[in-house]
Amino acid sequence: MSPAEQVVLVTADDVPLGVAEKASVHERGLLHRAFSVFVVNSADEWLLQRRAAHKYHSGGLWSNTCCSHPRPGEAVEDAAHRRLREEMGFDCALEPLFSFVYRAELDNGMIEHELDHVFLGIHEGDPVPDPDEVAAWRWSDPHRIRRALADRPAAFTAWFALAFGELGHALSTGARAAPVT
Repeated sequence: MSPAEQVVLVTADDVPLGVAEKASVHERGLLHRAFSVFVVNSADEWLLQRRAAHKYHSGGLWSNTCCSHPRPGEAVEDAAHRRLREEMGFDCALEPLFSFVYRAELDNGMIEHELDHVFLGIHEGDPVPDPDEVAAWRWSDPHRIRRALADRPAAFTAWFALAFGELGHALSTGARAAPVT
């Protein structure tokens, strides 16, 4: 993580409050804007990644296709496309589904307190991930993911279980969110 990286501080209603250094925000647990991208294929398999072991938090844990923070002045959906290309080596259409606020104490003294905007994409090819970001990847059916979350929750990132549960509910009820800016 670059010490100069900035994230957008927000209220629970996603009203920007300013910007702050990413490392400091995660050390202090300040609420900030983030996004999570989930990608599926036509076989209803979900593309998961295992975060690189050297990540500043949650290294080596399984998570959604990609996640990060928009830069100051960057639209959330634009940031989601940027990071999908940077982390997984492809891009696809993304649909904004919902957002949620969570707070989780993580390893290395970090605290995630995020307003997480969740996007869904469809992609048929295999990724070409950046090895500095991604240690491994796999396509997995949602039933297998639910079993793994129940049997080995510590193998997943804190936000993944929350977002995956909400995403399943949103898809089963047909709920869709308004576009995220």
